[in-house]
Amino acid sequence: MTEERIIADVARRLNLSATAVKAVAELLDEGATVPFISRYRKERTGSLDEVAIRDIESMLKSVGELFARKDFVGEAIEAAGAMTDRLRSQLDEASTMTEVEDIYAPFKPKKRTRATIAREKGLEPLAKIIMAGNTSDCVSSASRFTGKNGVANEEEALAGACDIIAEWASESTRLRNITRNVYKRTATLECTVAKGKEEELKSSAMAQYAGFSRPVKRMASHQYLALRRAEKEGLIRTKYSLEDSCDLDEALCKAFVPRNAGRDCSATISKAVCDASKRLLRPSVETEISSELKEEADRIAIDIFAGNLRQLLLAPPLKGQRILALDPGYRTGCKVVALDAQGNLLDDTVIYAAPPRSDLEGASRILRRLIERHKLQVIALGNGTASRETERFLKDYKIIDSSRLFIVSENGASVYSASDVARKEFPDKDVTVRGAVSIGRRLIDPLAELVKIDPKSIGVGQYQHDVDQGKLKDSLDFVVTSCVNSVGVDVNTASERLLSYVSGIGPALAANIVTYRRDNGDFATRQELKKVPRLGDKAFELAAGFLRVPGGKEPLDNTSIHPESYHIVKEMAKRLGVKVADLPANKELLDKIDVKELASQGVGGLETMADIIAELRKPGRDPRTEENIDAFVPGVESFEQIAVGQTLPGMVNNITAFGAFVDLGIKENGLLHISKISRRRINDVSDILHLGQRLDVKVIDIDTARRRISLSLID
Repeated sequence: MTEERIIADVARRLNLSATAVKAVAELLDEGATVPFISRYRKERTGSLDEVAIRDIESMLKSVGELFARKDFVGEAIEAAGAMTDRLRSQLDEASTMTEVEDIYAPFKPKKRTRATIAREKGLEPLAKIIMAGNTSDCVSSASRFTGKNGVANEEEALAGACDIIAEWASESTRLRNITRNVYKRTATLECTVAKGKEEELKSSAMAQYAGFSRPVKRMASHQYLALRRAEKEGLIRTKYSLEDSCDLDEALCKAFVPRNAGRDCSATISKAVCDASKRLLRPSVETEISSELKEEADRIAIDIFAGNLRQLLLAPPLKGQRILALDPGYRTGCKVVALDAQGNLLDDTVIYAAPPRSDLEGASRILRRLIERHKLQVIALGNGTASRETERFLKDYKIIDSSRLFIVSENGASVYSASDVARKEFPDKDVTVRGAVSIGRRLIDPLAELVKIDPKSIGVGQYQHDVDQGKLKDSLDFVVTSCVNSVGVDVNTASERLLSYVSGIGPALAANIVTYRRDNGDFATRQELKKVPRLGDKAFELAAGFLRVPGGKEPLDNTSIHPESYHIVKEMAKRLGVKVADLPANKELLDKIDVKELASQGVGGLETMADIIAELRKPGRDPRTEENIDAFVPGVESFEQIAVGQTLPGMVNNITAFGAFVDLGIKENGLLHISKISRRRINDVSDILHLGQRLDVKVIDIDTARRRISLSLID
């Protein structure tokens, strides 16, 4: 059971009721998943949505780690016999790991330092004398410590005492906070080109960072990640600079030197503080600042990637269409597959519609024959190598109406085609055929196909290889899980990989479900899931509501209504004098149901019954937005056709913190910088644009050498 003190702290940080946080914590402790809690436990949580529950889950972990660290530090200080009421109060009030570590710093086991060596020479008493201001002549006091423990003279004794004082200064919470505040307020991060890397940097994607300088408080997330990448590649060197470092040292001395210290002691302590500032405090705080910048940049980049991924996964499917899918290529030809409306492979072959062979007549005959034989209605063309030449051939030869020709992203298709998932699906086909199948299936049902690919390979977002990989994976896995469960899964057609993301299932149970389905035929009811090996009551409770059984024995099995609530639906039907099968999509009957009255009579929870009514109004609905999914028709076919001032149709295919990349129908994407998207200042591009959005753009600049296109948005 999660401790009450953690519950209270999480509730305070998230501005939520402790009751709701406690309910979520208890459900999580019981093994419930975020999708299950948000969908089927609204009465317990006060109708918290998935985002709030996810935040609670994350905050419970971080606050739990904070309290565990506070307990450890408290025990360590107690064991050292140094605990005081003041320290205990500071530790209790500490709300961040930084505050806790500042308290622990003086008591933390240390590596061998200059101060350690000075203590070994017996110089700590001298340091205490100077700090207490109990001498008017530091040199004279130092003479008492010479000639023993290897201390040769007064100068060496004073140097050792200063090393100890410098360490005390570096451990001072007050001095650390002063240094932090100055850095956050006035520090600038500057970069210089690494020696001998001038030409390499000039020709790289990081060329704009030559001589780059930006105040820490105004550092953009993508800029910081770019700087770290360039530095990692050895192209640049970075350093922090302050507006006036002397002002910082003066402030530190003023805060640390005792007011009653005499002139000589004050000068000696000040010298030690300045040494601490340069040698200990600044490097430590710079490391902290870098860590904070990286953490914030990672958070923003991961959030952008997650948002883009969610949009891709929830893109509307092209239902009921038989697909001709092409994975274009030059020398090895264009791989072609025919798929039925469910994505099953019907046929595969190769055509050579692009150089060097350019057998256009032969390719035309093959495709027309496939289309006629399998009654294919739509073409899905991969956007990789030779895509434009193949597209031109398809249009010139009128293989199919251009409004039924869709360009599909190949990002990650090669990863899928070489994966264990693909080999299991198509053991007798090579990677090129598997890749073409994946392209076609992405058009039929983006969610069902994209879940088979590592989200990092899908190619949306910014600097995904530079951020914390554990946090990235955790965030993207959550997005996939959220999308899969919000849409629901047909238990009789879903792939093993898709099933593995269903609440309560996971890879092992997903494999068991597929094996059971193969050996016993389609599931007739949700209850039959309990016959799957190792799928117990808890897994059934967590998964059942997200699994659909179209055309089964129980009509409610094809809805998001959980089996635990079927009795509520039956009671509703009973009171209306009709059968359960009469309720779905029957507005007249559903309008007669008073959920408040039923709730007052104990039939069920108000939120649950409201959800039931909403589901019965549109049973089995697909929550994916039904947007216009007509094929994108570009206005140009090559980079050379682009000109400044030109107005072109485009389609957003990636969103970043600094803008959006727009597909113009050529190999090179155009950049729509955030400053060119809206007349008003915006912080989040996704507030205005989304993946797949059609828009008209104007070309405002062309960098021919680097083949870059700058765009502005046309209102």
